[in-house]
This record gives sequence, structure tokens and C-alpha cells, in this order.
Amino acid sequence: MLDHLSIQCADLPRSAAFYDAVLAPLGGTRIMDFGNVIGYGVGRRPNFWLGPLTTGEPGINREIHIAFQAADRAAVRAFFETAVAQGAVVLHEPRVWPEYHPTYYGAFVRDPDGNNVEAVSHVPG
Repeated sequence: MLDHLSIQCADLPRSAAFYDAVLAPLGGTRIMDFGNVIGYGVGRRPNFWLGPLTTGEPGINREIHIAFQAADRAAVRAFFETAVAQGAVVLHEPRVWPEYHPTYYGAFVRDPDGNNVEAVSHVPG
């Protein structure tokens, strides 16, 4: 349903390094880099964008939740381990979330700007 999503970052190089690392286990790569705007995706079209902070303050009275689709549970775990290695704050370790549906497997961390970032797989075990 989403075509693309863009978020503002207080420290664009720091956030880009974080997303370069954590999106790799999910098959995501940096596809476009205009210096002040960076686009990520799987394949040739970027659908997740980072840009500089131009409004408000990061983490102040707002939380953005971003869920990236993972191919399987191993990719969710790899995303989580990479995020922790990048210094992300752990919100929820990888596990099944049966309240969403029986095969919902996700892990949640905070990115450098305090956003709630998730990797999720809907594939059974």
C-alpha cells in the first residue's frame, strides 16, 4: 500500500550509516544518494528516504514507527543483531507476536533519531 516513506534525521550521516547496516540483512541497499537526501530500496526503486531535519526536534512529542518486511525469521534476527551492534536501543527482541497473527515474527529497536524501527516476517517458522 505504501509507495514510499521519508523521515527527517538530526544527523544524516549517522542515520545513513545505521540504515546502511540494518537494511542489508533485509535485502535493502542505498540506491540513490544526493548528499542531503538518501534513498533505499530492494531492487532498483527507492521507497525509504532519509533527509535532514528541517522541522521540529527528533524524538520530541512524536514517534514514527517504521516496519520493514523481512524474507524470513533469520533476516529479522540478523536485522536485530546488526541494529544492536550499531548501538540501537532495544525495544523488543525478536519473537512471535500472536496478538497480531500466529506467524507474525518481529523485532523492534530505536534508530539514532528515536524512531521505532521494526523488521517483521509473516512466514511461518
